[in-house]
Amino acid sequence: MKTVLGEVKEHLSRAWQNPTIRKRVGWGLGIFLVLQLYFVRELIAAELLFGMLFAFLMALAGLFYVVGTIGVNGRVWAEAGVRVVANSARRGYSALEEISKKPFRHPHSESAR
Repeated sequence: MKTVLGEVKEHLSRAWQNPTIRKRVGWGLGIFLVLQLYFVRELIAAELLFGMLFAFLMALAGLFYVVGTIGVNGRVWAEAGVRVVANSARRGYSALEEISKKPFRHPHSESAR
C-alpha cells in the first residue's frame, strides 16, 4: 500500500525526467520570480507616493493649524501692540505739550533790530 504522498512523489519524479516539462517548469519559475520582483517594486513605488501624499496633507493641516492659532490669538497680540503704541503716543503727546508751553525766546532777551 502506497500513501498518497508516495504516489505524488513517484508521479513527480517520472514527470521530472521529461526535458520539456523541466524546461517549462524552469520558465514558469523564472517568470514567477520576475513578476514577484515587479510586484514588489510597484508596491514600493505606491508606498512612496502615498507617503508623499500624507506628508503633503500633514503639512497642509499644520498650516491650517498655524493660521487658526494666529486668528485666535491675533486679537490678544493686537491688543498688546495697541497698548504699546497708545502709551508711546500718550508720552509723545505730553512731551510735545511740555515743549509747546516753553517760550521760544528767553524772557529777558531783546530782539535784534
